[in-house]
Amino acid sequence: MVHQNVQIGLENVIPNLNASDASNVPNGSATDERKGNVTYGIDDAPPWYLCIFLALQHYLTMIGAIVAIPFILCPALCMEETDPERSNIISTMIFVTGLITWLQCTFGCRLPIVQGGTISFLVPTLAILNLPAWKCPAPDVLAVMSVEERRTVWTSRMCELSGAIAVSALFQVVGGYFGIIGSLLRFVTPLTIAPTVALVGLTLFDHAADAASQQWGIAAGTFILLTIFSQCMGEVKIPTLVWKRGVGCTVIWFPLFKLFPVLLTIAIMWVVCGILTATDVFETGHPARTDLKLNVIEDAPWFRIPYPGQWGVPTVSVAGVLGMLAGVLACTVESISYYPTTARMCAAPPPPLHAINRGLGTEGLGTMLAGLWGSGNGTNTFGENVGAIGVTKVGSRRVIQWAAGLMVLQGVVGKLGAVFIIIPQPIVGGLFCVMFGMISAFGLSALQYVSLNSSRNLYIIGFSLFFPLVLTRWMSAHSGLIHTGVEALDAVLQVLLSTSILVGGIVGCLLDNLIPGTEEERGLVAWAKEMSLEAMGANELGDTYDFPVGMSLIRRWKWTQYLPFMPTYQAGKFSALFHRTKDS
Repeated sequence: MVHQNVQIGLENVIPNLNASDASNVPNGSATDERKGNVTYGIDDAPPWYLCIFLALQHYLTMIGAIVAIPFILCPALCMEETDPERSNIISTMIFVTGLITWLQCTFGCRLPIVQGGTISFLVPTLAILNLPAWKCPAPDVLAVMSVEERRTVWTSRMCELSGAIAVSALFQVVGGYFGIIGSLLRFVTPLTIAPTVALVGLTLFDHAADAASQQWGIAAGTFILLTIFSQCMGEVKIPTLVWKRGVGCTVIWFPLFKLFPVLLTIAIMWVVCGILTATDVFETGHPARTDLKLNVIEDAPWFRIPYPGQWGVPTVSVAGVLGMLAGVLACTVESISYYPTTARMCAAPPPPLHAINRGLGTEGLGTMLAGLWGSGNGTNTFGENVGAIGVTKVGSRRVIQWAAGLMVLQGVVGKLGAVFIIIPQPIVGGLFCVMFGMISAFGLSALQYVSLNSSRNLYIIGFSLFFPLVLTRWMSAHSGLIHTGVEALDAVLQVLLSTSILVGGIVGCLLDNLIPGTEEERGLVAWAKEMSLEAMGANELGDTYDFPVGMSLIRRWKWTQYLPFMPTYQAGKFSALFHRTKDS
């Protein structure tokens, strides 16, 4: 995509790098299996002006997923559609996304991935807010509330979510940095990943239906255009006039539809809604009208810096923490599957164990900060941006660092966040139909490693997908039926059994590890080629996954070899101390 454009329009300025060139990959680490025609590898630094363009592309790729979350979260918090604080929640999400993305690709796993708000946390969030203590008051009760009373209603719920997210993230922080999750990776098989991730999208179909059904014509036009642009016109290039130093104005062929299918779809359908609004085809108050929420932009501040505890002091409950733990587990499983995929796309070596441990720990730290900042969500690796690397052939972490800077800047400009709030709801519903489906498809793509001719595997897949949908649907329809005599335990069981991703992940993991099956049948042989579990301590010449600073000291300090998140970590060295003591 972009690399073709670059080579056509800027041949004399930008080199065409290749992953097979060992000089561009530390220690010649790109094996024969990982040779690829990448324009910029993971350790390469494109010129700053090109970084801005490529960073903007990643920003536009992730913004759709970020904006989708408040359209589901805010109604569950009992917020009005026209509440200007919605834009502040979006700005907070984008601001935190920028901070954590920079931290992850600079000091975390060091892969060029974007960390941000995730739909995986929406499933347990909705289960928590469906508890009797947090259900929204009746519409007629809300209607007579003052602005301050209404604000108290939703901020109390946001504080509950903030505390639950921050505390549950400790599992990922401790499990990642101390290597606990890394030591359990052999149990996270493709048949665990498939139901966990697939159920994230499948569980949310009600919300896609609610949004799209407000005007099916607009919703259908949205997903039809998105399908045409992204799947049918991806290779269509349009002539674009650009300025080239030394030559002047020149024409290049730009892959517009492959680069910006979502942005084009939203713009076109927004114009359609505007025309139908101006001609009064949509009556006053219709959800597809473009003038329905204009006051949101007017009320939003120009500049606003998000800060921890901005909605109030986070509160903590056992039910909330254990419920959010389901989202943390789902994000952990999902990120584990993204790390080797991203490394392969960047022609980088498989991530060693210390990088995986550090990446998961940093993701947990990001989720904790997102909770304390009051985003109402956690953080996870964005699959959309991983896909963008595969399309553009640009895997430089420097580009992602620039993108993180753009996100932080946008997060403090309040009116930019407000723009996304006024998108007509049926357009959002059409996007949901595609986005939630893609999330489910990504989960199911893990089945490529297993044998689908095995009746054992088909049994596990079918049961781990179907049973959670049955159980969670029944639990949500019959809340309050669990009576153990302990109110806190009742709430915990209600949330856990209402969270499909947790039920599906546990069922898939238990069945795959308990029911007899060969390694080839279970997909473990093929999966092992993608997921490296070697420690691979850093050598004297440097490594892709080294820290950007301080490596000379770390190599001199012998004690760093015992820390699972350090580049010099050597697996088994800590436990060897006890064997040595016993032998002596």
